This record gives sequence, structure tokens and C-alpha cells, in this order.
Amino acid sequence: MKAKNNITTFDEHLDSRYGEIGTMKRTEFEIKAKAFAIGEVIREERLLCSMTQEQLAEKTGTKKSFISRIENGHSDIQLSTLYKLLELGLGRKITLTIQ
Repeated sequence: MKAKNNITTFDEHLDSRYGEIGTMKRTEFEIKAKAFAIGEVIREERLLCSMTQEQLAEKTGTKKSFISRIENGHSDIQLSTLYKLLELGLGRKITLTIQ
């Protein structure tokens, strides 16, 4: 369904490109988009702390390549790893919101 004046909304674009919410293709897209967003948050917080990927990796017992993959949205991240990176490595607090 098109909005007025033949303008396509972002949701309409996603429906067209990846299928409607609940389809496998759309779910896979949403998972990748959220992984990318989490990686961006970690990168931003790391930079705010003036840390390199290597410094964060050393502080949290991981590898620089793993930090890089997370920040680029190319790695699934467990909640325990997210906690370790943000709370222990960067001194931030995690809150969880479910809508």
C-alpha cells in the first residue's frame, strides 16, 4: 500500500524488499539489522572511552578480530559477551526493553 502522493514509507520499502513482518526473509533482515545496531553502540561507547579495539579485547579477554566482527555486525553476540564488553570493558550499564 502506497502512502499519499506516491511516497513510499520505510516500512513499505521493507515489506517490498524483505517481505512482511513474520516472514523468514524479513526476520533474517531484522536480526542482521539489530546485530549491526548493537555493533554500532559498542563502537560508539568504545570510542567515547578512548579505547582501541585491541584495548577492549585485552580488558575483556577476547580478541581484536572478534571486537571488529561485532562492531561490523558480522558476529552474533551472546548476552554474556555483551555484558562483558559494555559493563566490564567499558563501564556502561545495560538495560533491556521489550516492546
